[in-house]
Amino acid sequence: MCVNDLVVQGAEPLFFLDYFATGKLDVEAGRAIIAGIAAGCREAGCALIGGETAEMPGMYAHGDYDLAGFAVGAVERGRDLTGTTVRPGDVILGLASSGVHSNGFSLVRRVVERTGLDYATPAPFAPDLSLGEALLTSTRIYVKSCLAAIRAGKIKALAHITGGGLIENIPRVLPAGTAAELDARNWTLPPVFRWLAKEGGVSTVEMARTFNCGIGMVAVVASEDADEAARILTAAGETALPIGRVVAHGGDEPQSRVLHAEAAWRA
Repeated sequence: MCVNDLVVQGAEPLFFLDYFATGKLDVEAGRAIIAGIAAGCREAGCALIGGETAEMPGMYAHGDYDLAGFAVGAVERGRDLTGTTVRPGDVILGLASSGVHSNGFSLVRRVVERTGLDYATPAPFAPDLSLGEALLTSTRIYVKSCLAAIRAGKIKALAHITGGGLIENIPRVLPAGTAAELDARNWTLPPVFRWLAKEGGVSTVEMARTFNCGIGMVAVVASEDADEAARILTAAGETALPIGRVVAHGGDEPQSRVLHAEAAWRA
């Protein structure tokens, strides 16, 4: 479990363990990878207490490696976030993402293949970076900012926007009889997603089902707490915007809807 998935339950990450496997260990590459993991742990406020490094020639081609890991966290009994207090009328705050994060890369690779671009060439949407660097911008870690808002008693539910995008992740924290109604006009679709949509011919519905579309974490708060929650999150370094609301849900409608996406994202 990643640290962002721990905080959505109200838990504080305690420690992280990594797994690094390769055909033959490249010491410099290994050092850089572990340094990156350590930097992420510092950002999340958790300890890197160890892990596993494995050499498996014959399993991995030269230069290939496999990287995984998990985090363990803790929350006081009865203080976990369950979403059971979410009600129609609650405000949905969106916290800006840093890019594609770690999801939708099967589609990303297909889009890059379709354009014929090399990953070493300047990114069309971020010319100061190579395409590879721009697409692999590190996932934003929301732990410290979200914990500050949780401890202030301003958060009813949190949803980490990973695989499944805005459509499939938010319903996981909503009780029966409620739905998330987002307004795409309330935030700006980052250039990387505009580029992917245009070059890949990806529909707005599929964009919202596959990518975070600029919103890496969603917080559900009471309407009277929305301004204070946004202030706390902003003070902790986030870009926090009211992007929608919780509504009553019934019938066969999706439990998460992104309205006005066609007009806002194709403009």
